[in-house]
Amino acid sequence: MGELHQSLSRSVESKIRRVTKISISEEIAKQIMDLISNGDLTPGQRLPSERDLCENFGASRSSLREALRCLSIVGVLNARVGEGTSVAPDGGKFLRKILEWRMITEKHDIENLLEIRIALEGVSAANSALYASPEDIENARTLLAKMKAAVKDETQFAILDLDFHLTLANASRNTLLLDLISVIRSQLARALSTVLQLPNARPLSLKEHIAIFEAIERHDAEAARKAMHDHLEAALKRYAEATAAGNGSRTKTTAPANAKRTRARSAKK
Repeated sequence: MGELHQSLSRSVESKIRRVTKISISEEIAKQIMDLISNGDLTPGQRLPSERDLCENFGASRSSLREALRCLSIVGVLNARVGEGTSVAPDGGKFLRKILEWRMITEKHDIENLLEIRIALEGVSAANSALYASPEDIENARTLLAKMKAAVKDETQFAILDLDFHLTLANASRNTLLLDLISVIRSQLARALSTVLQLPNARPLSLKEHIAIFEAIERHDAEAARKAMHDHLEAALKRYAEATAAGNGSRTKTTAPANAKRTRARSAKK
């Protein structure tokens, strides 16, 4: 076992380049990420010792530790006292943090995010129809019943709406899809709240959710995809109407353009 670890360490070390950039810790972190991306470092694999890494990078121990600390914070590496540092066995935490950070630091048009959501959740609904277990279907049924009871409570309805969509994403058996939908939904929370303030928005949304559920319950993938697509297209239209009426956070000059854009999308269907 020791010989195998030494062999793996030498393989990794041979691909490490001496760092020359001003931000040494950043360069170290980038090289480690490249090694993981290229498959030279695999999930669960232990990194070479700090001494060997410092020698190969041509960097100080403090710079190395800063790079390792940063990668540990975002979930790329696991560092345990007495066990050294290894590549995290699951990259889900890392992916979510990177996506969330990008969403936070970059300005995204709400309608663009809604359009991406349509594409992702169409796949989610179709896969749910194919792979949902009886327990998944029962969970979705229970959420629909709660949504019906909360149709007059905007806050509670919004929470249950989110739970319903995440339940379907989980039932799709695609963890990457679940991560992407979760991140996008978190960025759309305020916009979706605006939509649910419109008259009859919640009863209409409930009816659309029931159509999605019934298709999934029949295990009809294409019907589920279409029902989800129709629901989210309707939500996009309601969002444009809400912002045009002055209920959203956008300016008056932008809102009519959004409404026009939505009408153009509907005309193409």
